[in-house]
Amino acid sequence: MSNETKRDVLKKALDFLVMSGIERSTNYDMERYQYLSEYDSALPDDLPVIPEAQSDWIKQCKANDYSLSFALSDEITPIEVAKTFRVLGGYTDKNKDKWLKLQNTFARAWLLGVWRVEETGEIVKLEVEK
Repeated sequence: MSNETKRDVLKKALDFLVMSGIERSTNYDMERYQYLSEYDSALPDDLPVIPEAQSDWIKQCKANDYSLSFALSDEITPIEVAKTFRVLGGYTDKNKDKWLKLQNTFARAWLLGVWRVEETGEIVKLEVEK
């Protein structure tokens, strides 16, 4: 799997189409199949973006076969990770949406097994168990 997003693959396919023209060449079907395969395996355009502390925590929890609820529990979460879930002003009704968004983004990264690290822009992909 590459670090290309679906948008990158689509742009590449459209560039090919423009450069080769509308005419069907003998390689047209093969090229079309190649781009469809690349598109299917490409990363989503809207990868979750999480802080590095959360990234490291997900990797640690997954390596130890911990559950998502374990990873999000207040009693277990390391202080560096807990700080990334805090919102200015505490957990009030006013800040509830911000807090839920932080939790949802973490959960989405957990479920997808791929995310972008906020500080570095690095794309992290966990290996799928076979």
